[in-house]
Amino acid sequence: MTSQQDLIARAKNIKLIVFDVDGVLTDGGLYRSDDGQETKRFNARDGLGMRLLQRTGITLAIITGRSSQVVEHRARELGIEHVYQGQKAKETAFADLCERLNLQPSDAAYMGDDLIDLPVLTRAGLALAVADAHPEVLSRCHWASQHTGGRGAAREACELIMKHQGTWESTLAGYLA
Repeated sequence: MTSQQDLIARAKNIKLIVFDVDGVLTDGGLYRSDDGQETKRFNARDGLGMRLLQRTGITLAIITGRSSQVVEHRARELGIEHVYQGQKAKETAFADLCERLNLQPSDAAYMGDDLIDLPVLTRAGLALAVADAHPEVLSRCHWASQHTGGRGAAREACELIMKHQGTWESTLAGYLA
């Protein structure tokens, strides 16, 4: 982990946050119905946190190693335009995304949980991990959530960025009026 001062400085610069799916936006379980269809469990609080962060002007994206229609549906629900599925070399998708958005890797946060995420985590300006991430991932991240994947970790990351960018209080005020 990094110092609080470094974490704040990194979070202030974020213009893009990229999420892995399995183990980050979900609990990592792979659910199959009797007919072989894949299903996933997403957390509604994570979804609200992501929408709130988008409203502050931060771009959201998904880069995942697996491909699933369920992910496409969830991304559409959340208004996430940048979705890269089936990415075994996630760093290539990350570089493409930064180029498309005319951003430097230092402008981006990435939240992951497993070894396949390391190439992006080590390039991103703010490397985030879920509480139950692989130890090698945790040791290389700037911050780790208190919640596990699919159980509020993404929400924590969104709130972290809003708080350090000074947009949390105005976001919260909208619910207290």
